[in-house]
Amino acid sequence: MKQPLRKILSLAADPRGQRDDEKERAVRDFDRAHRQAFFQGILSMIRWEPVDLLPFETVRQRLRLGSKSYLGVQEIPLDRIVGSLSRYEDFTRTFMPRKTSSRRRWENIDRLADGGGWPPIEVYKVSDTYFVLDGNHRVSVARQLGADRIEAHVWEYATRVPLEPDDDLDDIILREEYLEFLDDTGLDRLRSEQSIILTIPGGYWELEEHIVVYRHWLGLAEGRDIPWSDAVAIWYDTVYAPLIEKIQAENILSFFPGRTAADLVVWTLRHQEKLERRYGGEEVLPSQAAEDFAERARSNPLRRLQAWIDRKFFGKRVS
Repeated sequence: MKQPLRKILSLAADPRGQRDDEKERAVRDFDRAHRQAFFQGILSMIRWEPVDLLPFETVRQRLRLGSKSYLGVQEIPLDRIVGSLSRYEDFTRTFMPRKTSSRRRWENIDRLADGGGWPPIEVYKVSDTYFVLDGNHRVSVARQLGADRIEAHVWEYATRVPLEPDDDLDDIILREEYLEFLDDTGLDRLRSEQSIILTIPGGYWELEEHIVVYRHWLGLAEGRDIPWSDAVAIWYDTVYAPLIEKIQAENILSFFPGRTAADLVVWTLRHQEKLERRYGGEEVLPSQAAEDFAERARSNPLRRLQAWIDRKFFGKRVS
């Protein structure tokens, strides 16, 4: 770090007494951080929030990360460091130390903060998140001391799907499904602005199946065979994107904290099929299904109560 995280003690102070004070403070800092790790584990079970760091190798394999490029030394946000190459079991998601076996090294790093800091750490960047290659203890001490940023050598891996700071291993599996969806549809090449983030396992398969059915009926309506890429692009422009706008206009997401607009698209398309069966096969437009779905959510007191509980007690955010 360029600047010490704590003020350097007066040069007039007794050197031996100063070293003793630094040692005692480092002991207290570690004990405090270790307690925080324990309580974060308890709180995560109550609030269903990710407490574990992501293992980089798992992310690399599931997201099929290829070559990396060096971006130089940068100051990176500490709260966007979400994983580690090898120490992902030693710290919590906020890098509080879980194991007392790391005490000596942690305290040595802590004492260095009084004298001007330490060399830059080394990280891999994936989307807007970072994984520690070298410097886990430095990150942990910096987080405990209240720093916001840290210097790092940064290597970036390109990825077709985004990672968020609060993603857990279940989200990584969903990102893998997203990759398969993009492989099958080519949507990211057809519509570069697309961002279909689901929290529903199997949701991408449902969307792809909907495109298949949509292509079939579009071909019957136009009396020709519709190329797959054309059907994907037309589906996105005439079904998916308008549904996203409708969901946002109806403010449906406020009744489903922790879910995404793409989740609501999947549920709306399911609801559309349900309504068409109820009305004996009569066509129901996606926008009509969204309006009906929104009205049912607004008029359901249990849904409103659940949304309030999710926000108030489980900390779930409205996207």
